[in-house]
Amino acid sequence: MTTAESNRSPDPYTTIEVASLLGMAVRSVQLMVDRGELEAWKTPGGHWRISRASVERWLASRQSGVRPGAESAAAAPRGAARRGPRVLLIEDSVHYQNLVRLLLGQKFPQVELHIADEGFAGLAMAGQLQPEVLLVDILLPGIDGATLITSLRSHAQFRQSRLIVIPSLDAGQREPYSFALDGVPVVHKPQLVAELPALLAQALGAQAGTAPPAP
Repeated sequence: MTTAESNRSPDPYTTIEVASLLGMAVRSVQLMVDRGELEAWKTPGGHWRISRASVERWLASRQSGVRPGAESAAAAPRGAARRGPRVLLIEDSVHYQNLVRLLLGQKFPQVELHIADEGFAGLAMAGQLQPEVLLVDILLPGIDGATLITSLRSHAQFRQSRLIVIPSLDAGQREPYSFALDGVPVVHKPQLVAELPALLAQALGAQAGTAPPAP
């Protein structure tokens, strides 16, 4: 949504600044403006300026939408020590959110799990949290899965994050996304319980406090 000249907020952001802040591509920010999620206007020179207040509202709305059991980094006290490595799950199915939460609670009790239920929110949270591991579905509301995965792989901000894709699509159905999935660990959702813990252990390494084996 664009705002009238008289309603412009002081000290606005540029689209590049918002993209850097949210960990997104500039095009993604432009799409958010087009959808009315951010308030923006054009300068006489034709450059977009984005209201700081609208960015803060957008971030607050995403943080307040974190699912139960996920801890928001923004809500943690300043200077508080982190409990452990962070895993960000970008997944819109509540069933699989709960399944991953259960798996991590049993196998990796020291890991902080954060959840985003759509692609743009996931990109923003990834930029804020800088998680050690990103678990990403392909079919997501808000953004094409291949676009999201390509952004996560190519953005310098996420080079330290390990990516694991958890699609509901089988190998044949994933073929159109093969260009984005090349070299990325993939776990078909029906195999999550059997295959995800080992991949997470490898991705997290010594950072994860795995649960002791059952007696």
